[in-house]
Amino acid sequence: MAAPRPPRLDAAADEVARAAAAAPDWAALAETARSCVACPELAAARQHVVVGDVPRAGRPRFVLVGEAPGANEDETGRPFVGRSGALLDQLLAEAGLDRAEAAVLNVVKCRPPGNRTPKAPEVARCSGWLRRQLELLGCPVVVALGLSSAKWFLGPRTVLAAVRGHAHEVDGRAVWATYHPSAAIRFGPNGAPRAGLLADLTAVAGSLEEQR
Repeated sequence: MAAPRPPRLDAAADEVARAAAAAPDWAALAETARSCVACPELAAARQHVVVGDVPRAGRPRFVLVGEAPGANEDETGRPFVGRSGALLDQLLAEAGLDRAEAAVLNVVKCRPPGNRTPKAPEVARCSGWLRRQLELLGCPVVVALGLSSAKWFLGPRTVLAAVRGHAHEVDGRAVWATYHPSAAIRFGPNGAPRAGLLADLTAVAGSLEEQR
């Protein structure tokens, strides 16, 4: 299936898409994205545009895509470095995956005030950056962490419980939708989100081993 395209709600979304598409490589995209002011509310409140992490050497084995930066991410300029990041690292290791081999991105690159859910116009305006990042990385396996990310790949009517547990082919990529680490923290160590996230990451690890 083709990746669902979020609605182009205003000229800012088109401008971002053009700027992102013109970036010839990761460094150029990152430099351009860091000065983005397409979402005035987010640009006014942020400390950093959290472009994302990529492996220092070589192509990533898989891509992790979350929702948006939190307070720690906004402060450091890096994705998943707070409590959610620590749990993600732990569960990746338990599943047999190495974060150092992954690209780590977010649907929205600036922290929404109060860590609220990104608004539809913000997702639309930021989508050009993520779309171009995925093109530049050329990685065939993506893990969508949380409902906002799952909806970006699978469509606005996505129900996480109905789509997790197996891969979905989207634009030639295998997209696995699963819980966000913040949900695993919220429901506790014995909650369903943590168990489901670990199970899904373990399934991703198995699929990557089959491709070796």
